[in-house]
Amino acid sequence: MPFAATWMDLEIIILNKVSHQCKFRWIIEKGRELQKNISFCLIDYAKAFDCVDHNKLWKILKEMGIPDHLICLLRNLYAGQEATVRTGHGTTHWFQIGKGVCQGCIVSPCLFNLYAEYIMRNAGLEETQAGIKIARRNINNLRYADDATLMAESEEELKSLLMKEESEKVGLKLNIQKTKIMASSPITSWQIDGETVADFIFLGSKITAEGDCSNEIKRRLLLGRKVMTKLDSILKNRDITLPTKVCLVKAMVFPVVMYGCESWTIKKAEHQRIGAFELWCWRRLLRVPWTARKSSQSILKEISPGCSLEGLMLKLKLQYFGHVMRRADSLEKTLMLGKIEGRRRRG
Repeated sequence: MPFAATWMDLEIIILNKVSHQCKFRWIIEKGRELQKNISFCLIDYAKAFDCVDHNKLWKILKEMGIPDHLICLLRNLYAGQEATVRTGHGTTHWFQIGKGVCQGCIVSPCLFNLYAEYIMRNAGLEETQAGIKIARRNINNLRYADDATLMAESEEELKSLLMKEESEKVGLKLNIQKTKIMASSPITSWQIDGETVADFIFLGSKITAEGDCSNEIKRRLLLGRKVMTKLDSILKNRDITLPTKVCLVKAMVFPVVMYGCESWTIKKAEHQRIGAFELWCWRRLLRVPWTARKSSQSILKEISPGCSLEGLMLKLKLQYFGHVMRRADSLEKTLMLGKIEGRRRRG
């Protein structure tokens, strides 16, 4: 069942991304609630997957406790790789490839994760006291593939977490132009290289220093409008039945809007925006202008959409909550239920 396996892999990837977004938002929200100043450094490696040195990789795998027969199997997989470059004047001579993990190979992300784990351990991130303490657990980094985020309660602590030297020892270089620094408190001066920002896109979701989700919800609704507009030629087609058009909107527009909604804190104003967007979609599908005196109830009755957009979001939220609660001792569960040291504001 390769098709089913592909969709299963896609669901796992999306769940992992959403899980990281949730962790990030929970840390910011808990910090703001208890007046904790938290500083973040989003590290970007220059051509990370292409800079993995093969010889160093085998040594790292050995040190990480990977069995010899598996290392031998991987060495044979990467042995004898050659490449040539095609130019306007012809092709170059064939040359050996000694760096980079195979693109499209399911083992490559695991190999890079072990490579990155080696850097983190050598940088002493597990032993250091720098970081944020939630439920007696010290958290100073979040990682997803080649995206690493360091966090601490001060600039000095954050600077001590930087693993520039350890990264360069194994051939990975920090991309200073794409490295971002964000803090929940006003920034006066920084001694860390990188761009200071008030918000950034993290795994496809907009994160702000205040932890407010309204900007991300507005952004998602705007992206949904763009997708809906691109479907105009299909929605105008009279040969396609109304139920099919409704299914198209639910399959192609709503997922764009709902991406990452598990991590959202939705306020009253955002509830109204989401409801208004859904009605805008159904009115556009039926070709009903906004000037027409047709009630929202009559539109919904004609469409018969079943579960509303807000209902679908709530379903995803509850599914993710159940997923987290079923895990015995996960970081997600610690961040969701754990408490951070500090005092709430008065009032």
